[in-house]
Amino acid sequence: MSAHLFVAAIYDALMVPADKLGFERVRKMVAEKAFGRVLEIGAGTGLNFRFFENAACVLAIEPDNFMLRRAVSRLSEVASRDGKKCAVLVRAAAETIPFPDNSFDTVISTLTFCTIGNPLKAAEEIRRVMKPEGRFYFAEHPIADRPFLAKAEKLVTPLWKKTAGGCHLDRDIVSYFRSGGLDIVGISRLDDFFVAGEAAKGKF
Repeated sequence: MSAHLFVAAIYDALMVPADKLGFERVRKMVAEKAFGRVLEIGAGTGLNFRFFENAACVLAIEPDNFMLRRAVSRLSEVASRDGKKCAVLVRAAAETIPFPDNSFDTVISTLTFCTIGNPLKAAEEIRRVMKPEGRFYFAEHPIADRPFLAKAEKLVTPLWKKTAGGCHLDRDIVSYFRSGGLDIVGISRLDDFFVAGEAAKGKF
């Protein structure tokens, strides 16, 4: 069994304890802010879909076939909940988003940038597809602020990414957003491991 197949098979089960500790509330908080035409980056198994209550249209990309198979039924629930709402799931990577410039009012990402092969390119792509007045909402787990935790994450990452679908624990994720042309409007560290925030489309 490949690492990605294994992660896809157990992902929902892994999220149960995380959600009980409060991450479901965070994902809900991020997704409920989404408005208008929405793009989700790295939809995974579709756990966020039920929270897009304020979206007019939801488009989601996910590069992993194993995750996509589990997300399809959840996305159909979004469409059936409101017959006027479009819901589309596309196999695509964040580095090559298959939509035109200035396409989306909102882009969201939760626990995604740890696994993206080229996170800077992905940030640039998010900026490209956002409308000038659009917003990017995120909840991610960047490298810890506390030095001893950061050191531990760097030590563990080589093994961790091989067994956890390519997840890097030691990335300074927010720096990729800034370097990719996104202006951080607000950000808060939820605990030692997670941050949530909002970014606007920066001007180059």
